[in-house]
Amino acid sequence: MVQIQEATPPDLLLRALSAAARDHGPAAFSSSLSAEDMVITDTILTAGIDIEIFTLDTGRLHAETLEVLGAIRERYGYDVRVYKPQPDAVASYVERHGRDAFYTSGELRHECCRIRKVEPLKRALAGKHAWITGLRQVAGARDRIEPVVFDHEHGLLKFNPLAQWTEAQVWSYLRTHEVPYNRLYDHGYRSIGCAPCTRPSLPGEDVRAGRWWWEQGAAKECGLHLNEQGRLVRATETV
Repeated sequence: MVQIQEATPPDLLLRALSAAARDHGPAAFSSSLSAEDMVITDTILTAGIDIEIFTLDTGRLHAETLEVLGAIRERYGYDVRVYKPQPDAVASYVERHGRDAFYTSGELRHECCRIRKVEPLKRALAGKHAWITGLRQVAGARDRIEPVVFDHEHGLLKFNPLAQWTEAQVWSYLRTHEVPYNRLYDHGYRSIGCAPCTRPSLPGEDVRAGRWWWEQGAAKECGLHLNEQGRLVRATETV
């Protein structure tokens, strides 16, 4: 009797990315250079899938995060496309409020994220039909991440192929395939964003506790994945 082997999570990831590129291109993958995103990066570049990889350099990233760009170039011979905020918008914010004004109010924090992340993302996704992300389903605001949704904010399909992956599965993949990753993970970080807005996680804290830690009772989001009502974009239209 022939035994049928069940598809593994990496197999399913490869299939999902290949289908997104084949059936919904042009497709782009927004990488924050996180551990999750390095799993997707390795899959795309190893298999030669036709998906552009880009990142958002906010101007406030850790040096260790930017080092990952060089590691990708060295390992795969691929230059990740980098989008930066509009200099005039950054200068205006700093002049009016101060460079680190985001510590003083939620409104100013979201405005900083809008300038440094949300606006560049819109430019990066212009002309694309599919957007791939490394979002995973975790307790809290991200407890219901769907594998595929239609994102009305950007007018395209959004693929979250790691939605059902666990943190342990991510690290198992990285170690098995010897994929480069951000060195900050070796120093207690579990979710990494801009340097002034990220700290290592403490024992017993959830994955995203180190993001915007000074905000109490607020969703740990920067706006990239939120709709106009400030809610996480969910499966308004599944495919």
